[in-house]
Formats: sequence, structure tokens, C-alpha cells
Amino acid sequence: MIKSFVINKYLAKKFFKVTVIAILLFLCLGVVMNIFEEINFFKDKNVGIAVPVMLSILFVPSLLQNMLPFIILLSGIWFFIAIRKTDEVLAMKVSGMSNFSIIIVPSLISLVIGIIFITSINPITSVLVKKYENIKAGYDTEKDYLAAITVNGIWIREKNEEKNNVIRSANLDLDSKHLIEVSIYEFTKHGDFIKRVEAESADISSLKWILKNAKIIDAEGIVISQDIENLTYFSMYDIKEIKNLYSNLNTISFWNLENEMKLLEERGYSTREMQSKLQRYFAFPFFLLSMLLLSAVFTLG
Repeated sequence: MIKSFVINKYLAKKFFKVTVIAILLFLCLGVVMNIFEEINFFKDKNVGIAVPVMLSILFVPSLLQNMLPFIILLSGIWFFIAIRKTDEVLAMKVSGMSNFSIIIVPSLISLVIGIIFITSINPITSVLVKKYENIKAGYDTEKDYLAAITVNGIWIREKNEEKNNVIRSANLDLDSKHLIEVSIYEFTKHGDFIKRVEAESADISSLKWILKNAKIIDAEGIVISQDIENLTYFSMYDIKEIKNLYSNLNTISFWNLENEMKLLEERGYSTREMQSKLQRYFAFPFFLLSMLLLSAVFTLG
């Protein structure tokens, strides 16, 4: 029993070391490759090399979830080939260990790595990606619109050369392609409030919105006109754009995913993609385990 414990400890230490080295190599390679993309983005902006490097360091760790199965596969192949070349596999078999006994320790480590990644590392990478997007958005001067979903409703900000608009809606009806309880606040480009438009709903099937039962209120709170059956508003958003507000799910951590799904359901959004993401999180440790077993099949037979 003592001999088995010593061997298992040795296998665990060796496999963990190989995996850590592989992760660091892939992270360094990812940072180097992503730096070129960031430099290309900032080529027309007056920034130094420090900003692309910093953004790459913030962004690349979020790619670990996609890279880790491949890393585990390569680490497993590297590990099993290494112990075969030194005849350690033969020595362990002579001592009474089977192939299954040899791979069980790396398999357990793969499971543990998957669990640690989902529960501990994923929340950190989601914060880094959010920071990355916020910093990069500050340099994206061509983006004149912004949308977000909060506990207070759906918020959209649009601006052009003449004025800025802030739009709030209580929720979204995907079936009818309507925003419900819409308020449009119109400001000058200097930030002075002009007027407010209230509507029961807005048809957003195209960039030409049709506001139903609208009324217009000036800056003094006086109703200029009301009971407007159909009022036209030209927006930068349509139903497709608003549905894709949560296209980058890497900004949402494993622990916050369920709360975000509840929030989206309250606002009328479909949470199918988030549910799929949550299921992938739960399956992730077993995916790493399957990669380790696959590497054992390639090398140990």
C-alpha cells in the first residue's frame, strides 16, 4: 500500500508539472499572437505598445476554456510517452499495476483541474474580459451606440452629429418583435435635455421603429402631443441587434450565469444560449477526463 501511494504521488506530481508547463506555453503563445491583432486595431490611434500588451494579457486567459481540452490531450500524450521511454510503465506493471492503475491518477487530476477552472478561474477570466472590453470600447470612437440589460430594464444610448438619445424599455417581446413601455429621452450633443417620447410599445422589426400610442413631452414637462397612433423613430438597433446583447458570454462567470438568466427571462429574452453554456460548464471536467483517456489510448494502447 505504501509502495502504491509513493508511485501515485510520483505520477500525480509528474503529470501536474507537464500540464502546468503546457498551459504556460499556450498562454504565452496566445499573448504573442493576440498582440498582433491588438496592434492592428490600434494602428491608427496614438497609443504605445503597452496598451496592446495589456489588452492581450487581459483577454488571452479567457481562451483557456477552449484551449484546455487540447492542452490536457497533449499533456497526457507527453506524460505517457515520457514514462514509456524511461521504462517506468514496464516497472510499474512488473510491480503489479495495470494500465488502468497508471491512468487513474492523471484522470483524477484532469477532473480536479476542470472543477477548479470552472469554480475559481472562470470568475477571474470573466472579470478580465469585461475589463478588456471596457478599455477597448474607450478607443472605439466609431461606435456611436451602446445597449445594456439591467434590473431597471433595457437601456440603449445612441448619438449622432446633432443629438444624443437614451432609450429605456421595460422588457422585450420576442414573438411580436416589440419593446414594451418605451421612453426616449432626447438631448443635444452638449447634453441639454430637449424632450421625452413615451409609447406603449415599439415595433423594432427593422431600424425604422414604429411607436404605438405615443406622446411627446417637452423639457418643461408639458405634453406637446399625445395619442399618436404611429410615430416613426429611426434607430441603430433592430430586433437582431438587441437579441445579441449577450453575444459574448465570456463576460459572465459560472456563479453569475443563473442570475443573468433570471434577469433575461424577466426582460423577455431567450436564455437558451445561456442554458447551453451552463450545461457545458457542468460537463467541462468530464470533457477533460475524456481527453486524458483518449491520450492514454494513443500511447498506452
